[in-house]
Order: sequence, then C-alpha cells, then structure tokens
Amino acid sequence: MDPEALALRLETLPASPGCYLFRNKKGQVVYVGKARSLRQRVRQYFQPNTNDYRYFVPLLERILGDVETVVTASEREAVLLESALIKEHKPKYNVRLRDDKDYLSLRLDRAVPWPRLQVVRRPRADGAEYFGPYPNASEARRALSLVNRHFQLRTCEDQVFAGRTRPCLEYQIKRCPGPCVLPVDPEAYRAQVEYVALFLQGKSTELAGRLEGAMREASGALEFERAARLRDQLSSVRRLQETQRVAEVSDTDRDVYGMYREGDSVVVTLLLVRDGFVRDTQTSTFGKMELPDDELVAQVLSSRYADEGATIPDEVLLPCEPEGLDGVREVLSERRGRPVTVTASPGDTGKRLLALAQENALHAFRERRVAAAGAASHAEALGRALGLPEPPRSIECVDISHHAGDETVGALVRLTDGSPDKRGYRGYHVRSEHRGDDYRAMYEVLSRRFRRGRDGESGWAFPDLFVVDGGRGQLNVALAVLTELKVPDLRVCALAKERESALGDKVTDRVYLPGRKNPLSIKEHGSALVLLARARDEAHRFANRLREDWHHKKRLRSELDDIPGLGPKARALLLTRFGSVDGVARASLDALSALEGLGLLRARAVHQHFHPESQLPDPRLDPTDV
Repeated sequence: MDPEALALRLETLPASPGCYLFRNKKGQVVYVGKARSLRQRVRQYFQPNTNDYRYFVPLLERILGDVETVVTASEREAVLLESALIKEHKPKYNVRLRDDKDYLSLRLDRAVPWPRLQVVRRPRADGAEYFGPYPNASEARRALSLVNRHFQLRTCEDQVFAGRTRPCLEYQIKRCPGPCVLPVDPEAYRAQVEYVALFLQGKSTELAGRLEGAMREASGALEFERAARLRDQLSSVRRLQETQRVAEVSDTDRDVYGMYREGDSVVVTLLLVRDGFVRDTQTSTFGKMELPDDELVAQVLSSRYADEGATIPDEVLLPCEPEGLDGVREVLSERRGRPVTVTASPGDTGKRLLALAQENALHAFRERRVAAAGAASHAEALGRALGLPEPPRSIECVDISHHAGDETVGALVRLTDGSPDKRGYRGYHVRSEHRGDDYRAMYEVLSRRFRRGRDGESGWAFPDLFVVDGGRGQLNVALAVLTELKVPDLRVCALAKERESALGDKVTDRVYLPGRKNPLSIKEHGSALVLLARARDEAHRFANRLREDWHHKKRLRSELDDIPGLGPKARALLLTRFGSVDGVARASLDALSALEGLGLLRARAVHQHFHPESQLPDPRLDPTDV
C-alpha cells in the first residue's frame, strides 16, 4: 500500500469500537480483528518501534494492499461482526478452528409428544435443547450410546416411528418402552427425558438424587420392576461419577481454558466442569500460530460460542484477558438469557481450575511432541529403506474398491507427518465400463489424479511418496501413467499383502519398488514401513466407505430422480400421495395436476416420462397459436 495513502488512512481512523480488515494486493482479506478503539489498535501495527512480533506483521509493508474498517455501536457488536467476517472470508492469518459442521451436538426437543435424542451438525434457535458441541464424532456418539443404554427413550426417526405396527428390537432388549404402538405413560416418559437432560448437562448429583427418590417411591408403591430399572440407572450414574475428577463442591457450571505455547506451536485445552466434576477435556492444537495469546483466546471464544444453540455455562475462566472482554461477556450473557462471568482473574477455586487446565495443556503439548518425533523417526527410517533422498513428510495412497465388479470407486488419502490430512482426501467414481478390472480402474484414477498435479492445479501438488495398494501389476500401471503424462520425478511404490508359503498359513506385507526385482518384506523393515501400512489401511477404509455410500444412494434412487425439474420435495409429495413409483406411473394427468404444490408443468413432465407416447400440448401456449 502506498505510504502516503496508508498515512492518510491512519489519520482518518475513528476512535470507535469496530472491526478492521487487512487486504493483500490481490484484494483478499488476510486478517480480521476487532478493537474497542480502531484508531489506537490499527495504528499499533505500523509504529516503527512496535513490540508486536507476530509472523505476518513484518510482512504487512510488502503484502498490504488496503485497510478497511467497520464501525460498530458497541464492543458486543464488534465481537459478533468479527466472528461473521472470519467465517465469510477465512483469512490466512486468523485462528481457524475446524468448521462448525465437523463438531457434533446432541439435540433434545421436548415439544414433540415422544422426544428422542438426535445427533446434529449445527445447532439452531428452534426451541430445542442442545448439548455439546463435542470435539469429535466418537465423543458425541459415546454420549448417545450411554443415554441409549441407561435411559429409555425412543431411537427411531419420526417417519419410522409413525409407520410402525409392532415394537422393534430396542423394546425387546428393554431400551425403549415402545410408545410407537404400546400404551406408555406420558409422565413416566417425560421423567426419562428429564433424566437424560440432567445427565447430558453433567448434573450427576442432582440426577442421582432424583433417581433415588423415584426408586424409593416406586418401591413403596410395590412397583418393583420400575424400581429395579431406576436402581440400575442410579448405579450407572454413580459409576460414572466415580470415574470423574472432583473439581469442587458446587453447582456452578464452568468452561475453563488452559494454554501452553512453545514458539509458534500452541495447545489450548478446555475443561468442561459441570456439577463440580470435570466432565470432559477438549484440546485444540495450532501450528505456526502468529497471534499473541490474548487474540488467540478471543478468537477461540468467538468460534466456540458462535452458534445460537451453543452450550454456555455460568462462568468462563481464561488464562489471559483478551481485548474486548466486556463485549464477549455481553454477547454470552445475552445468548444464555442470564449473566455469564468471563474472567481471567478468578477466586481461589477458579485459580485451581485454571492450574488444572494449564496442566492438561502442557500434557497434551508433550504428547503431540512425542507423536511428532515418532512420525519423524518413522519417516526417516522409511526414507532409508526405500532409498529416498529425503524423509517423506507427505504420503498419498490410492485403493480401488468395487461390489462384485460393479460400483467401482477409487479412494485417495494423504498422510502429512504421519497423520491423516483430510484436505488431501479424494474420491473417484470409475467411469470405464470394464467390469471388475482393477488395472483399468487404477489406470483411470491415477490418470485423473496425476494430470491435475502435472498441470499445477491448486490443492493437487504431488506428495513426497505415492503408494498404490497392490503388487507389481499395480505399480506398473502407475509407472505407465507417469510416463504417459511425462511426470518423471514422483517417487512411487506398491504395497501388497502376500502369502509367505504355498500353504498360505502366513501373510505379510511386501513393498515393490521401480527397478527392483525382489520386494521388501515388512518383517525385515517393520518400523520403517509402518507409515506405508497406515496409509494403505486408511485408503482401504476410505474406499470401502465411498463404495458403501454410493451403493446406498443407488438403492434409494428411484425413477423419479430421472425426471428433469423434479426436486426432492416434489418427489416426496408424489410418493406420499400415490404410495410408490408404480402408483405415480399409473396416475392420470388430471390426478397429477390436481396435486397441490406440484404444478401443471411438472405434472405434465411426470406424465410424459411414464407415457412418452402421449403428445400433450405445452400448457404455456395458447391453443390458437398452434
């Protein structure tokens, strides 16, 4: 940015709260920040003796193309606007936690007659209760499994629930009372719903008290079967309490953040303290983190509580005080409906919890450092075993999967520093019509992948090592594609499971290399080839999932999907009204046209699809024009 233009822009900055955006010379937003005073905060970036040592600050003079500011009425509005701008622009130098869709929450809607617990991607302001978000799918489904095991709520979807004529297996194994077809006491069911809510909120002490009271009441009324179920639920809750660490004797819910940093590597941990117990620990890792601690904490808070349905506790304890803390506190209090304490200077109990969070952050950092060192040593050993000039940091592996020769798919996975890198995952529907021919399928998939890498397309850079799942035949296919596309520098190998003897009593992994007659045995280079086996297993898992998903979609596909202009709602409307595709095919044009919400044009398209011999005039034309 021209120095004179920059100086003029800095002179005219307002002293109001708001957000600022740094754009590069291509016009792309590279950083978004908020401030209680835009004039004071933005000027700090361009002071000659600034003590701001973030990586991108020295680059501002070279990359900066423009500075934009947006004035807000309050710090609260600045907090909300910053979150929205980061989601919209995805700036390079801002903290970007995983996208919200990667986090799962549990949804409980008490407004329906027979509530159930659902796993959802994105909470909504729809009046339902949401629990979470959980750091990964396994944690969310573990919580759902515990609820299904110990509390009796229905698990079926609404459509299945409405169409049942007899109880399902869940009723037989005593995990559902069967409200779909059996006379179930609504009050008893609502009590189970309340128990589930308390369980997911972490209020184990209150839940145990209610279960014990209900158990004694049922026993006094001689309802011994119900009392036994409540006894089992109470025992399960108490066992879970024993496995949790007591933080304090209090009914205050807290989110406690800890942080540990070494250079530009940072780990942030979150302790979920509910009903005096540490219910869960969630960890986020950041590499090459240029933001200072206070801005990092501010953006983690913004991402964590951005959704309307996010669970907000009574208190949020922070390792340091970020700028705009009053605005954060106001936003959280408004979303929760009552005051929320957000502080970096708590009392004695809070200090102990912060120390515990810091301890968890340090432990997580050390674990990741050990894992990274292990991945580096495996890469070095692999490089030596395969004769590579450098240890392979990035590895891609391709696998082919099909169902009895049909529905052939190719799966491509990428490992970076020994860990799955989901940004490099690719799935292919094989277009060639050679039934069950793995070589032709491999040729097609590799041609499509290598061509994009050769052409330098964004996101398709070649890895340090490319692995094909198979033996010498698959390796020769890969080499043929590379030769045809004139890609000489890519390192390729093949990994195959082969039997050690004619009896077939032992199976081992062997690695085939270009120009080498005999394969390498994984038994001889076990530690060196562990990364290859990990990549192969991940590719195999991903390929099977792709094929199963495709097979499932094909099973659900009907002839209605082939009718142009007919969307999901219209197809559902037709199937609901006429019962099946055959029923739609038998329907007359008058019956189709009379269906509210379908329309004459789409009714005509449906009728002509099943009755191509009928030549109906276009309803948009006046008959006198024909």
